Amino acid sequence: MRDGEPLIRWVWIGDHVGELAHYTGVHLRLGLLPVLFGLIISVPLGMLCHRYRWVYPPTLTAANVLYSIPSLALFMIFVRYTGLTERTVMIPLTLYTLSVLIPNVVDGLASVPDPVRQAATAMGFSTVRRVLQVELPIAVPVVVAGVRVAAVSSISLVAVGQLIGQGGLGYYITRGLQLDFPTPIITATVLIMLLALVTDALLVLAQRLLTPWARGKGAKA
Repeated sequence: MRDGEPLIRWVWIGDHVGELAHYTGVHLRLGLLPVLFGLIISVPLGMLCHRYRWVYPPTLTAANVLYSIPSLALFMIFVRYTGLTERTVMIPLTLYTLSVLIPNVVDGLASVPDPVRQAATAMGFSTVRRVLQVELPIAVPVVVAGVRVAAVSSISLVAVGQLIGQGGLGYYITRGLQLDFPTPIITATVLIMLLALVTDALLVLAQRLLTPWARGKGAKA
């Protein structure tokens, strides 16, 4: 960047709207699919950990160990097996979500009052039906809290994937650094922040829609 140049060139942004929209969509896909996959893995694992408590410590330890591996190092490990593809970014991001989602599923199920379980059993609910129709709905607020953290973290980490050519809006960050041109860096950073904020807001809305009884309690309070 040369002295006297504006920090942001709005003309550049106007000329790249279509390209920015494309990379924003790619970034959103790379960031949210791992959260979905992580949730699919974490719900049954969390149910297993809740039912058999001895399974929880080693499962949580394994998830935390995976989370402690630097993202770039994990990307490099998977490059050998999945190449320079989107899977090389999404698999590590999916693994990272487990350290957040599994504890939240376990805590959510643990928050279900025993009288509620006993009432469901007395009504003839099988274990599976009780978990799916009674316990998991009650656990939704705690689980969604974990999903919110995982989603924001995943959306932020996607940009690191640009170091292997699969980083969504991270493309503009590395490109701006290479050209010493701040406009694409600032634009990409703002868009990533907006994606995280909008995603978080939509998850809060989803939680409210899935837990109408909680809205009723709030209104009475």
